[in-house]
This record gives sequence, C-alpha cells and structure tokens, in this order.
Amino acid sequence: MAKQRFPYLLGSKWTAQEKTFGWRHFQVVNRKNQGHVIFAELVAACDGSVRFWVNAATLQNRRLWQAGWQSLTEQAHKKQ
Repeated sequence: MAKQRFPYLLGSKWTAQEKTFGWRHFQVVNRKNQGHVIFAELVAACDGSVRFWVNAATLQNRRLWQAGWQSLTEQAHKKQ
C-alpha cells in the first residue's frame, strides 16, 4: 500500500496570512484525491457557510498559510 500524502490533513486547522472570504481561521473538513493532486475543503471557524476547496499543497506555502490558529500578534512575530 502506498504512503498517503498529507495523512493528517482532515481536521487540521489553518490561519490565512490575509483575510480569505472575510476570515482568517479555517479547518479542513474534507479531502479528495484527483489523480496526483489532493484537495482540501476548508471551512471558516466562525462561519460554517464559508467553504472552499484548495490544492492541499498550497497549505505548505507559508506566505499564504500557517498551520494552527494563530493570533495577529503571533503572525506578526513569525514574519519578522
């Protein structure tokens, strides 16, 4: 059996570096594989109606996303 890419994706929490659809904090609620590409469905922590799919590899881009839910202060310290 092949090793699964992004095994801990489902349920993981992410902070967008910039507001995304008006929010910064998201949780992965679903994943799907399309060929060699893995997609994650993100839901805003404060508004369950805000849902969208992203290429899971995008979440590894630290200019766009930080793992976990980070405060604005924590984000500012990490950028320095």
